[in-house]
Amino acid sequence: MAEAEETPLTPVATTEQPVPKLSSSEFKIYNRMAEHMDLFHDRFRHTWNVIFSAASCGKRPEGMSIRQFLNAGLQFCEHLHLHHTIEEMHIFPVLARKMPAFRVELELLTQHKQIHAGLNQFEAYLKACVSGDQELRMTELKALMDNFGTVLWTHLADEVEQLGAENMRKYWTLAEMKTMPM
Repeated sequence: MAEAEETPLTPVATTEQPVPKLSSSEFKIYNRMAEHMDLFHDRFRHTWNVIFSAASCGKRPEGMSIRQFLNAGLQFCEHLHLHHTIEEMHIFPVLARKMPAFRVELELLTQHKQIHAGLNQFEAYLKACVSGDQELRMTELKALMDNFGTVLWTHLADEVEQLGAENMRKYWTLAEMKTMPM
């Protein structure tokens, strides 16, 4: 019996099929959550930059009293805690049904935990300064911010990227997007 000649196997294409381009109205629907989230994140970035710039140069912004400066920091903490609580209770559970990045054991929620470890220390320091138990030292404030700044800024970008139109369309239909909680 003659041995059968082996024919070389044709490799299976591993590239994904191109998806059709979104119309402008489809893009707007798919990108709505990213835009909405980025508005919140822009406010956090702005406040962070005001406080971090002052801590870096050792001088409060011109025209801002110590009390106003400390209150800006405490409001930043309060707003970020509230923002993450809303995400974790109302937004992430919906997204996690189809999107792995929003599941409890993965990146975005891990980032929340890392952020809050540093944020809680930052907040405690600011409260101690307000109460007079601690004197405000910009070098200490900067060191506290350095502890969680990188993960915070990475998180602000990662979350918006995950919610962007091109990513959302991989998981959700237009009809589903219209029912999202944000």
